Amino acid sequence: MKTKLLLLAVIVALFAAYWLLGLGQYFNLDFLQQQQTSFQTFYQNNQLLTISFYFVVYVAVAALSLPGATIMTLAGGAIFGLPLGLLIVSFASSIGATLAFLVSRFILRDSIEARFRKQFEAINAGVNKDGPFYLFTLRLVPIFPFFIINLLMGLTKMKTWTFYWVSQVGMLAGTAVYVNAGTQIAAIETVGDIGSPQLLLSFALLGIFPLIAKKTVDFMQARKVYKGFTRPRHFDNNLIVIGAGSGGLVSAYIAATVKAKVTLIEKNAMGGDCLNTGCVPSKALIRAGKVAKEMRHADRFGLKAVEPEVDFGAVMNHVHQAIKTIEPHDSVERYTGLGVNVIKGEAFIRSPWEVEVNGQTLTTRNIILATGARPLVPPIKGLDQVDYLTSDNLWDLKEQPKRLVVLGGGPIGSELTQAFARLGSQVTQVEMGERILPREDTEVSAHVQNVFTQEGIEVLTQHKATEVVVSNGQAELICEADGGEKRIPFDRILVAVGRQANVTGYGLEELGVEISARGTVAVDAYLRTNFPNIHAVGDVAGPYQFTHTAAHMAWFAAVNALFGKLKKFRVDYRVIPWATFTDPEVARVGLSEAEAKAQNIDYEVTRYGIDDLDRAIADGDAQGWVKVLTMPGKDKVIGATIVGTHAGDLLTEYVSAMKHGIGMNKILGTIHTYPTLSEANKFAAGEWKKARKPEQLLAWVGRFHGWMR
Repeated sequence: MKTKLLLLAVIVALFAAYWLLGLGQYFNLDFLQQQQTSFQTFYQNNQLLTISFYFVVYVAVAALSLPGATIMTLAGGAIFGLPLGLLIVSFASSIGATLAFLVSRFILRDSIEARFRKQFEAINAGVNKDGPFYLFTLRLVPIFPFFIINLLMGLTKMKTWTFYWVSQVGMLAGTAVYVNAGTQIAAIETVGDIGSPQLLLSFALLGIFPLIAKKTVDFMQARKVYKGFTRPRHFDNNLIVIGAGSGGLVSAYIAATVKAKVTLIEKNAMGGDCLNTGCVPSKALIRAGKVAKEMRHADRFGLKAVEPEVDFGAVMNHVHQAIKTIEPHDSVERYTGLGVNVIKGEAFIRSPWEVEVNGQTLTTRNIILATGARPLVPPIKGLDQVDYLTSDNLWDLKEQPKRLVVLGGGPIGSELTQAFARLGSQVTQVEMGERILPREDTEVSAHVQNVFTQEGIEVLTQHKATEVVVSNGQAELICEADGGEKRIPFDRILVAVGRQANVTGYGLEELGVEISARGTVAVDAYLRTNFPNIHAVGDVAGPYQFTHTAAHMAWFAAVNALFGKLKKFRVDYRVIPWATFTDPEVARVGLSEAEAKAQNIDYEVTRYGIDDLDRAIADGDAQGWVKVLTMPGKDKVIGATIVGTHAGDLLTEYVSAMKHGIGMNKILGTIHTYPTLSEANKFAAGEWKKARKPEQLLAWVGRFHGWMR
């Protein structure tokens, strides 16, 4: 420990001396040019001494991570020329970097690793597997300054010799460019010299080197990842899309539109989860439940309230009719007509360019994975003893459950909880966390839970489901809560605790496609997997499991797959709206208050109560609010939450505002039709303006009007 403190004190003292003595003045281009003749003269008379002194200073600058390494490199070219300068700088920079690496390891690694042990286990596993390659790419394309790389690598378990030789090789190309530039900078004596071909070439190399290096790294990565695979000389397709949900359909549509040859493979029903087991059937069921609720409370409108006679089979027929009506939008016939080769069958990826389906092997330049997700079923003891429901098989129900337990308080669980309760089931919702809808602000969760309670739903938060038991034909769910046990009898149980990506069974494991820690296909900012010609979109990639984000991602993936050699586009997640279709609906875009606080983002809140809105009052739905977060002192919207009828529709105005930079002043200045629910957005903007009215100016205006009278 004493040795570490002594070394740290020496380093601090050297840093202090550097700044206090003003040594930085000797590490700039002006000083180099002013003294270049003196340096060269001294070098001619004292070659060995000059080389030794320069070498030691360079090593010290690199080892201590002091500013000036770039100027030192240019000076090497100016004094020694390209061949000798490159030799000296290459070894000096690598030795200095290695010393910084060792200092970081000696002083910092043990304490930091002890504090973040779990994180470093994963980091060191990656370093052991691909550390040299990643270090080489960082050296070749310096995303981070070299001194940061030196210090961070010292915290890992990379071997010192490995760090040294990889740094030596990785920095060689960049060092050569800078040393060569130094030889030309030293030659500037007149204004005319600036236009010399040699100097222009050196500056051009400095400018384009990062691009060349990036292309080199991409080429090396491709060679590494494709090693062992034989690339076909010709291809049957420009693109194969696996999965015909929202992401797959949009990808295929875009490819066909730009006249690419595209094959779409789907093993189940066209339209994916959204059409067949998700968005469409759930909204049809929710609508039926809302009609039942309106019948019970028709007396609010002067009509006779009645208890609806629910024909559950007819309700499910209504649900399936909605699916059937929308099916042509996503049908094989439609997409075939658009120019897509649609194949019904199970795909298996044999190589980065080969997909097998129905015994036939198709070749393709690019692949898009749009395989979606499936309901997550937790390992609850005894759950397999009952015929549990999920959002997949729920729609096959023929009889309405009298007593239904819903596991999960997220959007899916909450929507279905309310829908079944309104249709007459006795519903108990079980949530392990502190509240339902945990991604929303606390007030939102509390409001929706209060509505559920008023409608007769038993909501059990902080209840952990531990076991399902069946005795004498009676099924019960056992939960832990407050150290005790609660037993909930049920006829059917619906598991709605989340969804997991479909990443197995079609060749990803065999191919070596990387899977992220959250169980989704790992993709970069361009939606590429570790195989650059294989992209992934939608639920299988995340991070959002929404139909509209899958379609959004599909545009980026299709364009990058087909035109990425010319121009790539980073997927844009900045403005992602989402809605939970309970009654009242909950819709949000951007930051919630909880997220803003967690991220230490300053904000101002404007709130408008929908209970004051004329149309909501006339409709008998005067509940909820609009809450807008803006930047302090500005009208820029950074988040909006709407709770109320048709909140998902009303949110679009704020989505557009955030996407296109429209502030609260412009929303206020936009005419909204009267009487509509959309006026809530205008009135929220009015509340924002009212809170910022210029009181002093208005006082003077009042005096002016008094004088005029």
